Amino acid sequence: MNTATETGKLLESILPKERIKSRLIDLAAYAPDAGFYYLRPKAVVQPVNEDEIKALFKFSQQNNLPLTFRTGGTSLSGQAISDGILVDLSKFWTVHKVENEGLQIRVQPGMIGATANAYLKKYNRKIGPDPASINAAMMGGILSNNSSGMCCGVTRNSYHTTKYIRFILPNGKAYTTEWKEDYQRFKIECPELYQTIELLRQEIISQPYLYNRIRQKYQTKNTVGYSVNAFIDYEEPLDILAHLLIGAEGTLAFISEAVLETVPDFPFRSTALLYFPQIFEACKAIIPLSNAGAEAVELMDRASLHSVAHIAGLPEQIKFLPENAAALLVEFQGSSRGEVEAKVNAFLAHTTNLNLLNEPEFTEDPYNQALYWKVRKGLFPSVGAVRASGTSVILEDIAFPVALLGDAVLDLHQLFKKYGYNDAIIFGHAKDGNLHFVVTQTFNVAEEVERYDRFLREVVDVVVKKYNGTLKAEHGTGRNMAPFVETEWGPEIYRIMKMLKEAVDPHNLLNPGVIINEKSNAHVLHLKAMPGVEREVDKCMECGFCEHRCPSRNLTLTPRQRIVIRRELATLKENGNTKQHNELLQQYRYDGMDTCAVDGLCATACPVDINTGSLIKRLRKESHNALSNKLALTAAKNFGLLSSVIKGGLRAGNGVNGLLGKSTLHRFTKTVKKVVPAMPLWSNQLKPTVTDYKKFDANKSADAATAVVYFPTCINRVMGGSSDGRKSAIDAFVSVSEKAGINFLMPNDINTSCCGQPFSSKGYNEAFAYMANQTVEKLWKWTKEGKLPVVLDITSCTHTLQHCAWALSEQNKERFALLKILDSIDYLADYILPRLQIQKKENIAVHPVCSLVHMGLETKFLSVAKSLAHQVTVPVHAGCCGMAGDRGFLFPELTQSATRPEAAELKEGRYDGFYSTAKTCEMAMSDAVGADYHSLLHLADECSSAPAAESGK
Repeated sequence: MNTATETGKLLESILPKERIKSRLIDLAAYAPDAGFYYLRPKAVVQPVNEDEIKALFKFSQQNNLPLTFRTGGTSLSGQAISDGILVDLSKFWTVHKVENEGLQIRVQPGMIGATANAYLKKYNRKIGPDPASINAAMMGGILSNNSSGMCCGVTRNSYHTTKYIRFILPNGKAYTTEWKEDYQRFKIECPELYQTIELLRQEIISQPYLYNRIRQKYQTKNTVGYSVNAFIDYEEPLDILAHLLIGAEGTLAFISEAVLETVPDFPFRSTALLYFPQIFEACKAIIPLSNAGAEAVELMDRASLHSVAHIAGLPEQIKFLPENAAALLVEFQGSSRGEVEAKVNAFLAHTTNLNLLNEPEFTEDPYNQALYWKVRKGLFPSVGAVRASGTSVILEDIAFPVALLGDAVLDLHQLFKKYGYNDAIIFGHAKDGNLHFVVTQTFNVAEEVERYDRFLREVVDVVVKKYNGTLKAEHGTGRNMAPFVETEWGPEIYRIMKMLKEAVDPHNLLNPGVIINEKSNAHVLHLKAMPGVEREVDKCMECGFCEHRCPSRNLTLTPRQRIVIRRELATLKENGNTKQHNELLQQYRYDGMDTCAVDGLCATACPVDINTGSLIKRLRKESHNALSNKLALTAAKNFGLLSSVIKGGLRAGNGVNGLLGKSTLHRFTKTVKKVVPAMPLWSNQLKPTVTDYKKFDANKSADAATAVVYFPTCINRVMGGSSDGRKSAIDAFVSVSEKAGINFLMPNDINTSCCGQPFSSKGYNEAFAYMANQTVEKLWKWTKEGKLPVVLDITSCTHTLQHCAWALSEQNKERFALLKILDSIDYLADYILPRLQIQKKENIAVHPVCSLVHMGLETKFLSVAKSLAHQVTVPVHAGCCGMAGDRGFLFPELTQSATRPEAAELKEGRYDGFYSTAKTCEMAMSDAVGADYHSLLHLADECSSAPAAESGK
């Protein structure tokens, strides 16, 4: 058996070394997926084309090493793990093409589902599958798991909306259903497989029992085993095989490309939350809702509603529902308001026959609709957030005949009680008879594993033997239901599935153990350990929802992987494996800590609100010694001098570039950095501020109705210059304020003040506390004890200052509570633009910085931009630039990796300007795009003039 090191070396014969990951940290980081199983691969590889995929198939067979393909890794049933070679497709397989005016979209497996929908948005179309994980799940997994979701039912899932598929078999042969000649080529090149498929189809067609069994099973959602409905839906063996790949969980072939038929993305919606005294009463409403054309009917039991009752803004009624109550979240959709109203009225006509606890109130208000869906989408994480340390969250997925749904729910409640799952909840897609149940479970002791085994086996009996239901409706068979595929389908159809697997993958090397698994206890093997570590780590469910927001995702680790490694470190330490523990800890320094931007965007996508950036800040703090903390505090106490030194250094650097060429310092620091990694990389965007901000009168008369205190941030005070010669952001602020007639006070002792972000991001808490307290004391004086609002010109600084209360003294906390701290976006929207005449630009691109998301200013930011330009482009791939203050200077590879997708997208268009709200982010994006970004303050200044009466004075 090859070791990881040996496997990595062997793989270098077919792949370049930089796309083979065989370090301990790589293997440990990729070992788990979102499920509760764990296998550590021998190597993780990142192929870029079909030739490399074919070479991997050959390598797998020559070395008898299993091969597993992974995209988003959000699967819940252990489909995306391997103890052989794990093939990561998330980085290089992201090409797409919208075709036929949005009626189809061509995708590669690494395309995120929500990203595909973002490209289809302007056509009012979307892909059919709508899994809850769509913001993180990628098309390879969506197709390979035959994903469906809340609205797509059984007709708009992956199977039914896939038009063409291109795939590579384990024998290295590639085919596509898009080319007619491939049908004959498949017959000639793969005669045995071709004949096997023909024979299996004939066997099914010739036996009415098998035919009817398959047809009946797919009237409801069903992803157990292979998609054997392909044998009765298609005649050509190539078509049959191609559709068998949908839902095959990567066990038969590699899907390299697919063309999907899209579905309407209806612009009009009406939503309601309906309460019922009992689950049976709720189920009586399902058929009337379906008949009226409801797009979504989501069932929630009383326990699930209780778990989200704390969410702000929810109806008080949720807290006081009777013990056996249930609710339906209902949504009607349509292409016009009249169409939606007609559907709602058709349902309301039947409500007299229903036993409702509330009068149905449908809303078209987007805020209330979002709140209702927040209830539904918060159910899974609500359990995960409060579970005991060391336990896993298990989300199972079953389906029943709709008429028997109420009885099935009661039986499940009895099983929860019998096996002690007291925190279990049930919810699901009622229109499809599809239920999800969530339990928490530890696997750290044999008794708990045995409890889960007995529980699951009894669930199987209830679902299959009592209700003739489905063990997996949309999450895929995986490892946890593989032992029960035959139980559900019966021996004849299970034999057909086994014959198919053997014919396509005779060596059983393609994702073995998934779907076809002869071990009756496979569902309790290779279980994931969940040791208690830090509070953020213990809450993590390893779902992977955070990964697409992370700027270091294509460079080192994602937030999920940073947490996975913390758990691995704890496990190694507990097992006394000192050598691997020290090796992993050393590798974690760069991969886990140095290249984390601590931007916190991961928290905005995390179901349980984990901010991995906060964890890394704390780890950085713990890694500082007394001397470094003392130096940081000294820097904070002498911040004015430090700013002057930095500004002087920028002047000197630009002087050198002026004499020897504009890229001299960039080349020099790049060379030195190879020897001294701590050397910051010089950027040609570094220009000292030429504005003498002290020239402005600090004692202007202050009319409380129109005056503000302007706090120019230290970044704009020091490096606010522009490489294209435009005025600084400070000058732009002054200009728009004067045009609008707003009095502003700029304190003449501002030079020693800072929001403290340079210290907080590095974990220097004492220095940050000093700076925050000093700044709040000055703000208290400058704002006349809170009477005047204070405006900052960099959004990340605004966010830092708005959230500094934890570091303040008790007196300053009281002062801070009375301060009104505004960002430049608020200032432009509320103070400036209403007072100015605007001449819009035609077409601009904007970069929303991370802090906008945290502050809830995205909509306002876009509104300001749209008031200044006819067309505003926010790139689909807009995200954290990775600059993170000075991170981009110290680790420029982070910024380059983070900005690459967004920059590539922008380079395809033409724009009249590029704008953002944070100087360092503007620098990073300028370098990436090759065009200068400026502050939104500049845009407002360029597009505005004083009102006519004012300009004529």
